[in-house]
Amino acid sequence: MRRNDRQIEALEEIMAILQKADVCRIAMSDQNVPYIVSLNFGFGKKRATSLYFHCASEGKKIDILKKNNLVCFQADIESEFFLHSIACGCSTKYQSVVGMGRIFFVTDGAEKLEALQAIMTHYTKKTGHVFNEDMVARTTIMRLDIEEISGKALVRPGHQV
Repeated sequence: MRRNDRQIEALEEIMAILQKADVCRIAMSDQNVPYIVSLNFGFGKKRATSLYFHCASEGKKIDILKKNNLVCFQADIESEFFLHSIACGCSTKYQSVVGMGRIFFVTDGAEKLEALQAIMTHYTKKTGHVFNEDMVARTTIMRLDIEEISGKALVRPGHQV
């Protein structure tokens, strides 16, 4: 990371940013052509090592991931632009997470339920959701096994983290 003064090193702080994020962006590559999507997500049982996503069973994203499951992911929170009278003095407050890992398609019924619970818990802050078995069977679940992760923040312009 070029700006070490903005780096977040504590894994707990990095995961706290992810916990507050509304979406996670997944970047993938199809024969050196980039493609990125925003997805809803939830945390695996080992929060620092995996994320779950649900999606349609077909489409460009699925086609790419079946050929190349290496992805980069990104999420950010608390973004706020600060205008300055001099253009180069403008700044943005933010906290972000970037990482790399591999996507795996989940076919095990119990893990699919765990993933859907995790996604719903992330957004509702509640547990014990009930799912229709037929819908669970038809839902595509992806698990991102995180291999690298880092955090970065600028709390406010002129203030170093």
